[in-house]
Amino acid sequence: MPEKDLAERRAQLDALRERIAVCRACLDAGYWVHPRPIYSGHVDARIMIIGQAPGVTEVEAGRPFNAGSGKRLFQWLADAGIEEDWFRRTQYMTSVTKCYPGRAKSGSGDRAPSRKEQLLCRPFLETEIALVDPELILPVGRLAINMFYPSKAKLGEIIGTQKQVDGRWIVPLPHPSGASRWHQSEANRALVRQAVALIAEHIRRMFPALG
Repeated sequence: MPEKDLAERRAQLDALRERIAVCRACLDAGYWVHPRPIYSGHVDARIMIIGQAPGVTEVEAGRPFNAGSGKRLFQWLADAGIEEDWFRRTQYMTSVTKCYPGRAKSGSGDRAPSRKEQLLCRPFLETEIALVDPELILPVGRLAINMFYPSKAKLGEIIGTQKQVDGRWIVPLPHPSGASRWHQSEANRALVRQAVALIAEHIRRMFPALG
């Protein structure tokens, strides 16, 4: 890509991040969120991970997938040939909504962002995708997967598959939270391994030097 075009996209991404940083749309709509948006990465990244929303440890550390979920996610990705430090240095990580939504009313886990919150934040994510223009997107968890797959489709029908959307490859992964039981069954672990194998194929194609 010409350096001029890359510089322009970088400037546009910086401007987008400034708008995200001051956004209070969810608060103004009556939702409790911790307004410190969490995301990381570079405009020339070729892979984008999209999660649900940051958790409290992500807010404290200032980086996506910081705690146990991140550890499990990068254990999966290590089997695809992706080293965590390399990914965090060179690729892109974001989420459906950018701010920590607080704890669930049940007290178990974090609150899932409402449909309204997702719609309020959606323009930011769509612009991130357009500016970064990744070749491979890894939606992690149901909310992110629903951006690319029918909401009624079961995870067992989705995990281990891939599809192209607007010329980009989409390989979904389940949420790696320790609170999730989905990835703890052997049958579903086999589906995760299928997904990892698909990711590995893309890594070998996109980054032959890593192999």
